[in-house]
Amino acid sequence: MRIARLESRPIRDRPALLAALLAVTVLSIAPSAMADIGETIIQRCTHGQSLSGFSQSAYSRALKELSADAEEYTDCSQLIRQAQAAAAGGRGGATPTPVALLATPSEQRAIAHAARAGSEPVRLDGQVIHPGVVHASIASALSSLPTPLLAILAFLLTGLLAVAGGAVRNRVRAGRSD
Repeated sequence: MRIARLESRPIRDRPALLAALLAVTVLSIAPSAMADIGETIIQRCTHGQSLSGFSQSAYSRALKELSADAEEYTDCSQLIRQAQAAAAGGRGGATPTPVALLATPSEQRAIAHAARAGSEPVRLDGQVIHPGVVHASIASALSSLPTPLLAILAFLLTGLLAVAGGAVRNRVRAGRSD
């Protein structure tokens, strides 16, 4: 049995084929890297890392991609805006460091007095304030409940009234039949 040999034929367009393959590879990587820049900024923010060194468009993209949960439960939105403003100002995205403010002597005396006073009632603006006591009316307590919970409570109250009404009706009928 004879096996046919394939002769190796020189490919004339080898450089062009290599260039096309390289271009396709680079183009497929570039959009995914650009798409991940917003997520990268968000991840760095949620992990407490530096947000400096990104472009204005990257910060804008991160703000657009920021989830509602991240906006509500973290300060990433504010930090990204600060980094964006710092980058626009040419400071390289460095966020300003908080400065501790010293209390004035009168504030220091007030703090020391509050520490000594403990939980005694305090008169403020003509009213006596008792620390730890929250004055809430029933109306404010009910209005702060979520609507689905209020609906469930109304349903349970209606059911309780129906059962109690049935029991009263049965007693009245039992009393009349005697």
